[in-house]
Amino acid sequence: MANVSHTRGDMSSHPDVLEMRARYARVLGGRDVPLVDGPVFLLGLYCAVSPWILHYTTSQPPLVTHNLIVGIAIGLLAIGFTTTPERMYGLSWAMCAMGVWMIISPWIVGDSPDAGVIWNNVVIGALAVLLGMVCAGTAARATRRP
Repeated sequence: MANVSHTRGDMSSHPDVLEMRARYARVLGGRDVPLVDGPVFLLGLYCAVSPWILHYTTSQPPLVTHNLIVGIAIGLLAIGFTTTPERMYGLSWAMCAMGVWMIISPWIVGDSPDAGVIWNNVVIGALAVLLGMVCAGTAARATRRP
């Protein structure tokens, strides 16, 4: 009868260990900051629901739609950063641009926004710029590696 027991052994003796290490490094793509994806997703989620949290759906209807669309876009970027980081981190500069847009959008999209709406969008925008720069720095470091 064949021995089918699963014993734990040393992986260094596995015949495909070099190939597995190379594949693992390729899959990770040299990512240094994998924990950025979660905060980016949460930022997008908060941006999308912030009009209902802060109750400005009736006073600023254009900003409600705007924040919902931008929040969904940031959330989709976060999902892309997680699933295919080597391809998506090039779009981290787009997240920085979206952050700048979030900072100035209350005056462009909104109609006489109050201080709460302004601060909400400024904080979301500043965090988007900051997280986008972290992602862009990670992508730049990953492309410089041999």
